[in-house]
Amino acid sequence: MPPALHHLAIQCADLAACERFYAEVLGLPVLRRWPAEGGGDRSVWLGLGGDAFLALERAGLPPPRAAGWRSPEAGLHLVALRIGAGERAGWEARLAAAGVPVVHRTGWTLYLRDPEGNRIGLSHHPEEAP
Repeated sequence: MPPALHHLAIQCADLAACERFYAEVLGLPVLRRWPAEGGGDRSVWLGLGGDAFLALERAGLPPPRAAGWRSPEAGLHLVALRIGAGERAGWEARLAAAGVPVVHRTGWTLYLRDPEGNRIGLSHHPEEAP
């Protein structure tokens, strides 16, 4: 059996803005918060369905004792989230209402940017939109 998605992690320069984007605009539920030494959140975990989650990590924190676990830089290439083909128009309207531009479209995927500039895809591949 091939490995299944466990979680994705994005290191964010502005953790609060990213949390608002993923929770309020995309509707991902907050599952857990991890405190930072000295106060505030170090990480916020949001549900992706099933057991998978998205970990938003505050960038710029010093690396923990276990070297290699985290670097201080922000970013990730792409997070693609599954939507139903019949939901595409509703997602376009929701994004427009939130002031989030769709920066690119294909027949299967809407591409947008989170507050950090990371590419986010809302994809219904291989199902065609109605």
